[in-house]
Amino acid sequence: MQPGRFPMSAGEVVIGLISAPGTATDIASTLADDLHGELSLHLSTVQWRLRTVVDALVRPPTDDAALVAAARERLLKEDWDLVICLTDLPLKAHRRPVVAHASPLHGVAVLCLPALGAIGLRRRTRDTVVGLVRSLLGDTDDHAYSGPVAGLGGRARELGRSQQPEGDGSVMFTARVLSGNLRLLIGMIRANQPWRLAIGLSRALTAALAAGVFALVTPDIWRLGDALGWVRLAMIGVGSVAAITVALIAGAGLWEHASHPVGRKQVTLFNLATTATVVLGVFFLYAALLLLALLTAPVLVPSHLLEEKIGHAVRVGDYMKLVWLTCSLATLGGALGAGLESDESVRAAAYTYRQERVRTVRKG
Repeated sequence: MQPGRFPMSAGEVVIGLISAPGTATDIASTLADDLHGELSLHLSTVQWRLRTVVDALVRPPTDDAALVAAARERLLKEDWDLVICLTDLPLKAHRRPVVAHASPLHGVAVLCLPALGAIGLRRRTRDTVVGLVRSLLGDTDDHAYSGPVAGLGGRARELGRSQQPEGDGSVMFTARVLSGNLRLLIGMIRANQPWRLAIGLSRALTAALAAGVFALVTPDIWRLGDALGWVRLAMIGVGSVAAITVALIAGAGLWEHASHPVGRKQVTLFNLATTATVVLGVFFLYAALLLLALLTAPVLVPSHLLEEKIGHAVRVGDYMKLVWLTCSLATLGGALGAGLESDESVRAAAYTYRQERVRTVRKG
């Protein structure tokens, strides 16, 4: 089948669904069946075949043109009719985030998953991919489909605007500068799954727990917590979060640098997403330690012993101060433990955009 021709007669169309390692692969694993069902429902005269492949295609930083070229090379190698590339890389065009890029001439479409945001990602991905397939096949009529598939026209109106470059007939869908960049950043953070950071760093977690238990049963900490006001306790908490954040980013070399203008823009988003991911991950750790300390403090620190050391009747606020200081000190202990983590384990826990993994293929 030649790209750009819409298949109205019976035949077979083979679509390669290439996903970058990580979140894109998780979505692609469930997208294949949904996509096959949607296409079969609205184009029953065509026999659809989907082949799912895990392949980063390019190494960041890069742009959508390089992705299209790499996807086209894979299409020719595998003898597919069309190829859809799901990427986690943030793509830009004229300062606008690129949501999707369809090139009917090459039979290739690229979808930037973070640009779709963090809510309803699977549904948005399915609907947008179906619209991209329609664009690749030359079907631009929004009324050609009914039901939940709205086409890329509606999606473009929702996200911003579409651009029609001259020459090869490619269509690029971009989002608004401010809201689109914010959605892109949130999508990147969501893909990093910051809530898994603390679990993935066993040495930092062990050090934090050990420091927390030691602080909780130390009388000097009881007196210090009673003497400090809430403002100083809050500053200590912020400082502990900052300390472990810097330790993780600097220790594992997560902060990236680029000299090329295209690379600098992409690397800036990488660094923002990485910093936000680590900070949120540390906050999740802090919240878990806080909950644990709230549950164990009344058991490990009886009220009569605490009253004896601080010299006055124990109130709920006294326990809260002790728990807060304990969590801050435990988080600082986690910063020391973070220095013992290997660079690979930190990257795996906090940064999914280093697409340097071994390429593997899934059977479709």
